[in-house]
Order: sequence, then C-alpha cells, then structure tokens
Amino acid sequence: MTSPTVAPYGSWKSPVTADLIVAGTIGLGSLAWDGPDIYWLEGRPAEQGRNVLVQLSTDGQQRDITPAGFNVRTRVHEYGGGAYLVHHGTVYFSNFADQRIYRQVISGTSAPTAVPPEPLTPPGQFRYADAILDSHRQRLICVREDHSTPGEAVNTLVSIDLATGTVQVLVAGADFYASPSLSPDGMQLCWISWNHPEMPWDGTELFVAQVNSAGFLTDITKIAGGLAESIFQPQWSPEGILYFVSDRTNWWNLYRYIAGQSEIVDEMTAEIGLPQWVFGMSTYGFTAEDEIFCTYTTSGQWYLARLNLKAKTRQTIATPYTSISSVQASRNGVLFLGSSPTEPSTVVKLTLTGDLTVLKRSSTLELEGGYLSIPQSIEFPTTKGKMAYGFFYPPTHPGYRADGIEKPPLIVKSHGGPTAATSSALNLKIQYWTSRGFAVLDVNYGGSTGYGREYRQRLQDHWGIVDVEDCANGARYLAQQGLVDENRLAIAGGSAGGYTTLCALTFTTVFKAGASYYGVSDLEALARDTHKFESRYLDRLVGPYPACQDIYRARSPIYATEQLSCPVIFFQGLEDKVVPPNQAEKMVEALKSKGLDVEYIAYEGEQHGFRRAETIKRTLEEEYRFYARVFGFTPA
Repeated sequence: MTSPTVAPYGSWKSPVTADLIVAGTIGLGSLAWDGPDIYWLEGRPAEQGRNVLVQLSTDGQQRDITPAGFNVRTRVHEYGGGAYLVHHGTVYFSNFADQRIYRQVISGTSAPTAVPPEPLTPPGQFRYADAILDSHRQRLICVREDHSTPGEAVNTLVSIDLATGTVQVLVAGADFYASPSLSPDGMQLCWISWNHPEMPWDGTELFVAQVNSAGFLTDITKIAGGLAESIFQPQWSPEGILYFVSDRTNWWNLYRYIAGQSEIVDEMTAEIGLPQWVFGMSTYGFTAEDEIFCTYTTSGQWYLARLNLKAKTRQTIATPYTSISSVQASRNGVLFLGSSPTEPSTVVKLTLTGDLTVLKRSSTLELEGGYLSIPQSIEFPTTKGKMAYGFFYPPTHPGYRADGIEKPPLIVKSHGGPTAATSSALNLKIQYWTSRGFAVLDVNYGGSTGYGREYRQRLQDHWGIVDVEDCANGARYLAQQGLVDENRLAIAGGSAGGYTTLCALTFTTVFKAGASYYGVSDLEALARDTHKFESRYLDRLVGPYPACQDIYRARSPIYATEQLSCPVIFFQGLEDKVVPPNQAEKMVEALKSKGLDVEYIAYEGEQHGFRRAETIKRTLEEEYRFYARVFGFTPA
C-alpha cells in the first residue's frame, strides 16, 4: 500500500471537485403522496436552477412531470415553499416566471409533458403558496400575496374556483398567513397567522373556523398561540381531531385540541417543530386514526419515531440517518428526506412494516470512505458561562498527510437565518474543503433552532453579538485544543451568516480572512430595504427602527470598516431582493478605499441563494483560490 504523500494542509488534490459537485448534485424537497404514487421536487443546477416535479409511479418508473419552460417555485415571502399540490392525478403548481397557478392533468397519460399545463389564476401581481384542495367545493385554498398596489404586499387566505379560476378572499387583516388545513368532512378550516414584528418562530396564532354552505368562514376562534408561543404544522387526523406543534413548554412538542382544550401528546426535551422559513414544512403525518410517524431532534441529531395516539407512547425507529425532514405519511407508508455524514440528502420510503427503500439521491458522486470527513458533535464554552454547539470536521484524505508539525487552517461556517440550524448531514461543499486539507467548524450559535425556545431567544436584541461570540469562541476552542492553526482562521457564511461573518471580521481579531455570500453589511439599509416577510425581523434581533438607530449603526460593519484589516471576498446575486447588491457593494467600496485586500464577484440572474451550476462552480473555485493566496499555499 502506497504511503500518503506529505504536503501542506490546503494543497491536497481532491476528487471532490466543483465540477463533480454541480454535475452530480440536485436539490430534493417537497415530497408528496397521491394515492400510491410518490412525488418530489428536484432543483437542477444544470437547468439554471429549475425546479422540476418528478413522479414515481406504482410501476417503479420515475418521470419528469414539469415540462421545459416551467419552474415549480413560488416567491411568497421570497423564500417560497409549498409550491405544488397533487390530487388524483392532477397537479396544481406555482410557476416561477409569472407566479400564476397552473393546472396539469397527468392521470392516465404515458407522457405527462404531452398535456401542457394551463393557467388557473388570472395574470397580475399576485403570488400563491401552501395550497390545499377543498374537494367538497371544487376549489383550492391557499396563501395569496398581493403586490398589485404600492407599499407593502398584502397577504390573505383565498379560495380559487377550479372551474373559473375566480379568486375569493376568505381571511384578511393579519400581516401573514400559513398552513391552511381543512377537516376531513370539509366543515372546518384552520390556519396560522402572525403580525409584525413577530416572526413565525417567535409568536403565531392558530385559528379554527366553520365553513358555511357558501364556502365562507364563520365562528372564527383562536385556539392556541400568542406573542410568546410559536405554532407549527396544524393538521387534522383522519377522524377530524386537530393536532399542532407548540413551544409553550420551551420545546416544540405535539398537541391536540379536543373538546375545547389543548393537551400535550408527547412531552419531551426535544423538538418536533422547525422555523417556518418556507411553506410546506412537515415533521409528522398520520398513517391511521391513532398513529403518527414523526421526526424529532435533540442535541443536533434527528430521529424517526412512531407515536401511538391512544396509549401516548413513542417508539423510536432505527435508521441510518442523522438528519430527517419533509415527513409525509399515509396509509401507503412514510416518505422523508434522510441524510447522514456519509449519505447525501435522499428520498426514502418506509413501509408500515419497517422496510426502508432509497428512492432518489441528491448526489451521484461516489466517494470512498477515506475521503469523507465525519463530523464530531462538539459543545464548547462561550460568553457569560454558557455553552454553544457545532460540528467539527477534521481534514481527511487517504492519499495525503501533513508533516506532523503544521496545524490545519480552519473555516468556520456561520449558517443563515439566523434562526436556522446546521446538521451532520453529508455536505459535499464541506467535503470540498476537508479533502483539500482544511478543518471546518459548522456552528449552531445561540439563536439556532433545535435546542429549545430559550436557546433560540438568546439572539433577541443581540444579533451581531451572540452569534459572533459563539463563532469566535468555537474557533478559539479548537485552536486551544491544538486541532487547528490559530493564525489561519477563516469564517464564511451566507445571508444572515454573511452578516455574522462580516461582524466577526470587523469586531474581533480572531479571523484572518472571510467570505461573505450575499451578506448584510448595513443593518439600517436592511431595515429600510427588504421584503415584507423580514421587514420587521430586526425589531426583535436588534431593536425597533428608527428608535434604535444608534444600535443599528454600532452593529453594522459598513460603519466600522476602520476596524477591519484582513482580506475578504464577497459573492452576490444581482437580482437579490432579500439582501440587495448594494449591501455588498458599499462594503467593497469602503474596504477598497482603505487599500485592503478585497474581491467582489457578482452574478447576473442569481437571487438570494445560488442555484445555477456555473455560479456554484465558480464560487467554490474562487473561494479556494482566495484562501490559498491569503494563507500562502499552492492550490491543488
């Protein structure tokens, strides 16, 4: 056996190339049952990021449903989700180009694209998401976002007549709506709503209404939620009992509403809920009247479980996956997205007898185990005697090793949101770095989801402080353990993680380089110029604006560029409506005027989050070249 080559960290030649990542990787999401048929969305970088609906029929054939020229993606809240519904062989979906809902009949056709989609909703400045079918009245019920008048968009719950496309407002008055769900008999409708400045993980309200013979709502009643309670995924059981997830006990746990009272179904110090950044999120579903399959998370790891609703017992089901999402259950079985440190995001089917079948993998890239860095879950001390969490990935390559003296450079990853979370799921972009000789720390800083409401609330009024301290302390901790080179610490992040990155580079001296992906540099500009969903987000994270203008300026890297003295590379989509390009451009201009080492790479046609293959490829390669130059090694 050949001995490993001795070479500096960062310079190792890796089979995990940017070309392979973009060529062999697709996005997977939005799983659904339609009888025994299974559906999911594929986001394809090679098709300019187009989202295609795929069907797996009972004959075992996988086929594309969405024809060329259509992209199943909604822009409600800008982040979208809940973009399609399928029922009895007919698909209703939001098309990205015009945001209209289209109907496509596929039942009984051998070539679904031969039956072109037809528009259901009228043209106009409207967006639709989170649709459900009201088969009793032959209509859809969904969230509509109205951009037809100046000022802030208007969100409502609407019905859409399947025969005429006529849109009728059912509920209005709140700033936001989500998760409409109709009882099995069609007589009751529930939904979630919330108002500025709350976000759905801060405070939402759950309402139930009667549906009268004309299809309108009466007797609207609030049954759960408030300013200090987040409700997630209300759903009716097959027998018509309303279930929902609430964090009223600090943890997102499952409840049900019976005889005018809410009762907890499964109390645990773990979470079954998620921050609703997108529509259509699902962590549980019914396989029978008295049985739920769900996923829950504790200490950064996800599990699959079976709940007996009569006995109120939980049975954890052994799977090879450490990250589980998009749970869809029916009498035909359970679908979910599963991944692990060695398995990419995968569409999985679980039969009710316990058999697991892999239906689709997000990556066709096959790596020998020796190239994969297995994350180590770590807990480290941070400010004010508290602890923070993360996943540490040591550099790993079967064909290389360092000289025994050198310590590896470290890239600290700061996730977006900031109310989100990272997991131990296989991430080829992280393996891109570790297989070249970098160490990576993926941080679940204070404010991250999965550790209870109290941990999530750490970031209230302290964005740009707690997250920065946790990322910096995580890097220091690894350096003190002798695992990384304290003189070669970098930080990278996108969106809110890009803000944390720029703050860490500006307000600490821990990091020697950084990469900002569509990151925030000016909190004031973000408060004045962003989309409706996040337009008051900073009220909780920073303070009300403009009353707290001094705090906004004090925490904005753009106003403290004199404190930043290390190289930075910026990546930005020029059509980004969430964090507009001027956020990066102002920062770049200011740093260049100081004579700092700064690079700016902008992409036409990209929005918030890069979707195109050529963009993803170039971004990885440019960031690698940047680190090689800054840290003084020759790239492979």
